Formats: sequence, structure tokens, C-alpha cells
Amino acid sequence: MIALVPALAGALIVAGVIGLILGLRPAPVRQKRPAARRMRRLGELDRTTRMLLLGGIAGGVVAWLVTGWVLAIVAVPVAAVGLPMLLSSGSAASRIARLEAMEEWTRSLSGVLTVGVGLEQALVATLRSTPAAVAPEVTRLVARLRARWGTEDALRAFADELDDSTGDLIAANLILGARRRGAGLASVLEGLAESVAADVRARRQVEADRAKPRATARWVTLISAGVLVILAVSGTYVAPYRSPLGQVILVGLLSAYVATLIWMKRMAMGRNLPRFLDRPQAQSPARNVA
Repeated sequence: MIALVPALAGALIVAGVIGLILGLRPAPVRQKRPAARRMRRLGELDRTTRMLLLGGIAGGVVAWLVTGWVLAIVAVPVAAVGLPMLLSSGSAASRIARLEAMEEWTRSLSGVLTVGVGLEQALVATLRSTPAAVAPEVTRLVARLRARWGTEDALRAFADELDDSTGDLIAANLILGARRRGAGLASVLEGLAESVAADVRARRQVEADRAKPRATARWVTLISAGVLVILAVSGTYVAPYRSPLGQVILVGLLSAYVATLIWMKRMAMGRNLPRFLDRPQAQSPARNVA
């Protein structure tokens, strides 16, 4: 029981440092995502996190039995869950993929509109060639139009599901086209697709530049963790860290390293532009339908 005291104290110190960093981070006001989509994303995250956490707990128990470090019971699960999040670039890659999908879908819609069909018919026609990254949102948009929703209401719900400033820009142009029923919507969408494509190219270049320091940090972290494991198992160099005071000092060193990774992650994260379309108010069928 005496050995658990420094481990619990160390866990509280780590949690305090992480909480302080997250608390000082500016948090922009964001509109809430639709409940179904939000719960689906949380469910996917929970499954992945649960697998990492279970593996980390098992690894922590093994590390405790081998090294005698009680801190390992807490540190290994935290590292198993936190390090992949800090050293990955999945959010930026998925963001670029969604932008590219919006550009491809907008260009496809512009091509369909050039043959002279109405907006609603063009939206339905693009369903088969919709990129996978935005296919669920486009499918629900088409379903609402077929259910006799108003075109503007369906497009506002579509923008709310995309939850992106670029999606708002696309939906706003489509809403204006639905109101005015002019012949220039196809050319407007073509120009918008070119603008989004330029944004995608710029973001890919930025991510390519950010990948180099991120890869360096990943290798440094792996090497440091490997050296720490080897020294803990085979050497007497880390023997002082087995004492209660040594465990507290080790917690401080690990917390400083984690804080550095969080700082690097914050510098590499881009800020999304704020949305400008309001959420749909009352979705009523049979309004604005051509």
C-alpha cells in the first residue's frame, strides 16, 4: 500500500498538468453536430480507445511485475492511449480528404447542371458518383428531396451535417441557385470547385512540411521509450527511480515530455474557419420544391 502512494500522486500530477494545458487552450465556440452523427463518432472512438486502454493496462501490469515500478500501472495505459493521438495526423488527413470529396462532388454537380436539368434532378443524379467521404451526407440530402422537403431546408440540413465552412459555401451557392433559378449556377459551381481544389493543394503542401517534424518526434519518442524499457529491465541506472521520491521525479520528467508533445501538437494544428450558415429551423416538406 505504501508503494501505491507515489503512483497515485504521480497520476494526479500528470492529470493536473494535462488539465492545466487543456484549460489554458483557447476554445472557439462551435455549433453542435447532429446528435446521431455525434454519437456515431463517439462510439467509434470509444471502441478504439477501449482496445488501447485494455492493452495498456495489461502492459502496465507486466511492466510493474518485471520492473517493480508501481507507476507503470498508470503510465503505460496513459501512454498507450495518449501517444497515438499526440503523434498522429489522422484529423488533418481526413479533413483534406473531405475537402477533396466536396470539390469532386461540386464539379460533378456543375457538369450535370450544364445539360439543362433542374437543381433537384441534378442533385439526385450525382448520388451514384459521389465520393465516399461525403456519400452519407449527399445520400441524406437526396432522401430529403425525394421525401418532398423544401430545397432550401434540405440544403441547410446538408450543410449542418457537413459541419464545415467550405460545405457552407457550397450550400449557400446552391440555396441562391434554388431561389433565383438562373442559368449561371453551373459556372459558379465550377469556379467554386477550382477554389476548393487550390485549397486542397495548399493544405497537402502544408501537411507534407508538417510530416517531417512529426516523424522526427515519433522516432525520438519510440527510441526514448525503448531505451527506458531496456534500462528498467536490465540495468541499475534507473534503480533510484524505484523509491517513492524517484517515482515522483520520474512523473515530473514524463509530464514535461508529454507537455512538450502537446505543445508540438498544438503548433501543428490548423484552425478551421467558422461556419456562417445557421442551422435549419423548421424542416417542413413541400416548400421551395420545383
